[in-house]
Amino acid sequence: MNKRFQDAKRYEKTICAVIAIFIFLCLWQFVVSFTKVGVVMAGPVTVLGRFLTSLLEPIGTHTIEVHILWSLTRVMVGFVLGSLAGIVAGIVMGWYKPMEALIRPLYELIRPIPPIAWIPLSIVWFGLGEPSKYFLIFLAAFSNITMNAYAGVRSVDRTLMGAARMLGANDRQVFSTVVLPSCIPHIFAGLQIAIGSAWATVVAAEMVRSSEGVGWVIIKGQDSNSTVQIMVGIVAVGIVGYILAVAMRAIEAKLCSWSVRGK
Repeated sequence: MNKRFQDAKRYEKTICAVIAIFIFLCLWQFVVSFTKVGVVMAGPVTVLGRFLTSLLEPIGTHTIEVHILWSLTRVMVGFVLGSLAGIVAGIVMGWYKPMEALIRPLYELIRPIPPIAWIPLSIVWFGLGEPSKYFLIFLAAFSNITMNAYAGVRSVDRTLMGAARMLGANDRQVFSTVVLPSCIPHIFAGLQIAIGSAWATVVAAEMVRSSEGVGWVIIKGQDSNSTVQIMVGIVAVGIVGYILAVAMRAIEAKLCSWSVRGK
């Protein structure tokens, strides 16, 4: 009965999402059809038609799915490296007081700086190739995940830690059996934010200097004064961003079924 109820709730959410998207597309079409906005913006029918066409006809030298794959490859490299570094840094800061005193001031200085502000320095340090993009994505992921991992460690129930020690657990056992499992929901919350931030950052990085990727599609549309191409790039960004968010939630549900957020 409980599973049937959960399935019904899932279908309800899907139906509501479809209705919301349909209403948005209708409003978009209405605005461009009956207001002056249509002079500077293409409607959803035109944009979605061009998007589907771009799956077969190249924009530049690649079709839109190849541009998306280029961007995803860059995101995955920087996201994985940044997430691993952020998880380690956050847990170390939360578990060891001396390391918190050492690392956190530097982290708090870096955290408010948006990744795109590092673009000029990344070009100076790493050139115009792929490493500069990986660096920017690394920063986007690292900044988001570190604080969540730190908060996860600091929010562990001290009663559970005390009970584990009373049962004879040493610090290593307390960390592996109590602290680390308690951090998982916070870490996945950070990963959810980090993947979205990393995806937005790669789009900005590709606008600076690239020959492929969804950011390149958008900036080339600007150069050629093609609002349709710009909107195609924006649609690709939105669709892939949504898929990444859903995929991250699905991984969380699979690995952490005992503590899934947002049920």
